[in-house]
Amino acid sequence: MADSSIFTVPVTVEDINTTQIIEGQMARHLGIEMTEIGPDYMIARMPVDHRTIQRIGIMHGGASLALAETVGSIAASYCIDRENCFIVGQEINANHIRSVREGFVHAKATPLHLGRSSHVWDIKITNDEGKLVCVSRFTAAVLKKQT
Repeated sequence: MADSSIFTVPVTVEDINTTQIIEGQMARHLGIEMTEIGPDYMIARMPVDHRTIQRIGIMHGGASLALAETVGSIAASYCIDRENCFIVGQEINANHIRSVREGFVHAKATPLHLGRSSHVWDIKITNDEGKLVCVSRFTAAVLKKQT
């Protein structure tokens, strides 16, 4: 990890996939997994399959939002004082650009604002060919842990 990283603690893809995306939770059920971490971004992917499509055979818009909020939440949680704070989703929106019927979609989360009490993340979801599928903006509240 580069010295100029926005993340407050060292983090690896393997760590996230084994300690953050766990059995019994939505992200694991949908097949979401982290694939890349850069100095100021995280990328996760999700399969387009029976778990994530709607009745006409294309990816469900809600699945896009679940992917966006998952990668945004995990990224935000590594940009705070994890000993004293935690994050919760506050708002998410999305524009669905293109449909997907198979393969994987890839969500890249980059911060627009990293404040003490809130974060705003830009999340772009692309298909396997790199074509834009969805654009999302995710806001996370940074809350203090109760002592």
